[in-house]
Amino acid sequence: MVRDGRGVSIRLVLLLGLAVTAIAYPGLRVWTGRGHELPPASWGAVVVLVFMAGGVFFAGLPIRRFLRGQAKKPLNPLRAMRTLVLAQAAALTGALVAGWNLAQVLVLLPVLDIDSRRSLAVRLGALSAAAALMAIAGLVAQAMCRIDGGDGGDGGDNGNDEDDNNDPIH
Repeated sequence: MVRDGRGVSIRLVLLLGLAVTAIAYPGLRVWTGRGHELPPASWGAVVVLVFMAGGVFFAGLPIRRFLRGQAKKPLNPLRAMRTLVLAQAAALTGALVAGWNLAQVLVLLPVLDIDSRRSLAVRLGALSAAAALMAIAGLVAQAMCRIDGGDGGDGGDNGNDEDDNNDPIH
């Protein structure tokens, strides 16, 4: 999944979301074809996903400031590692949730003329968008945690000239 220390890629996130959609759609078609309802969706879940996306993004900011030499306090390496893992988990989870909700929207497409189905489709679309936002926030926070100058080299000098090229984490 993660090779050469590059982290979670955009391609992996997109493939995961599409795979979940492709697997869930036929199952949901069979489920609804047998007279069952789709799982409920709420606006509260949209708020939670957006809040989580903001939390992941803002968790990466202190690490970016530290790597650019703008931090006023030292950075705990364990906190940096945990932030990176959180960012990667958010990217993957966002892809999964977006794919699941997108599959439900696709199931509802033939019955959008019914008001209750249209309103459910709008909620599910908003959930998909919020989950995609969480995946994007995870990818951005992961990029903030890069220590090998992968952001174009605009700073990142923390004063340790002697071990700039000998860092084992890339």
